[in-house]
Amino acid sequence: MNHSILAGLAFVVAGAVTAVPSPVNQDALHVLPPITHGNLTIFPVVGGTDYDTSRFLTLDEGVHAGSVLVTEQGALSGLVRRGQPVRQSGASVNNLVLVNNSDRPLLLLAGEIVTGGKQDRVIGADRVVPPKSDPIDLSVFCVEPGRWVGSTAQFGSMKSQMAQPSVRVPAMAAQNQQQVWDKVAAAREAMNSAVVGGNDLTYLRSTTSYAKAMAAPPVQQTIDNAAGNYESILQQLHKAGAKGVVVAINGNLVWADLFASNDLLSRYWQKLARSYAAESLTAASAKGQADQKSAQAFLDRMSGNREVVETDPGVFRRVEITGDGFKVFRLTALVPKTDFDLHIAKMTYEENAWRKPVPYGMVR
Repeated sequence: MNHSILAGLAFVVAGAVTAVPSPVNQDALHVLPPITHGNLTIFPVVGGTDYDTSRFLTLDEGVHAGSVLVTEQGALSGLVRRGQPVRQSGASVNNLVLVNNSDRPLLLLAGEIVTGGKQDRVIGADRVVPPKSDPIDLSVFCVEPGRWVGSTAQFGSMKSQMAQPSVRVPAMAAQNQQQVWDKVAAAREAMNSAVVGGNDLTYLRSTTSYAKAMAAPPVQQTIDNAAGNYESILQQLHKAGAKGVVVAINGNLVWADLFASNDLLSRYWQKLARSYAAESLTAASAKGQADQKSAQAFLDRMSGNREVVETDPGVFRRVEITGDGFKVFRLTALVPKTDFDLHIAKMTYEENAWRKPVPYGMVR
């Protein structure tokens, strides 16, 4: 595991353990009947405590307000607080630097894409960044292997979409750059075939940027069609008080995103929905039979046989749980007046398929 994101933090590995006790009672969470559109099925998740998460800032909100800065390493001269020097080692594929100048703690989700700099990157791990933070190293993965030049070192956020699950898996679980690139290439190629009208969009093959490919108008239209009516679904989720969703593609349960509140789910919903829709358009899997009972069973299985715990005292705790055929990533906020789970992501994951890391190099 690449721990550069948490240099100096407490690190514990435990084997043969049960799930870490959590303020969120998993037994109180249950799935509702599915919302299905094409081969994409969403099971709303309700129950548990709905915490006040209004103080937390999202990446999109922070970048839009100008209070959150993401840049290449070596480009933050002068932005130093409390005498803490910033490591000036130059641009790196798998590291960016972030500063939170706001008065609110920042929530970063694995799968969020930042665009610009020398290459577009995807965030590799959930974390909380405290208000008025010193510059911190972010562990990221490139989702644009063909470019290593840029007119500016600063980044924006991809507001329309998160990375789809098949791209998030190698970044979060396998933590392997080559496998991220492979999944990006596969997604671009599959999307080229899925675009409305069957047009051969040769420019999707001419760019190596996942963000540019997914943001192209014909692709966005296709993704929107696959996702269904965002507002209608969001209204249903809000009315039910949903805090998360379990996701099935082609009848196969592949993912779950759970939040501390309906507010957080609502703020991320459009990006998440589009990521699920993109996966439904590009996934090549045999037809399955996901129903409410199997979705509940998927939600209930949060215990594993191995855990990795990383803690930034007083800021956050992150737990990675490995079970039989799945991984769970649990982010707990520890900033003042919190100590609750902000986000839990669960993925279907066969570890043997990712056991052998593939060496990677810079593609220029």
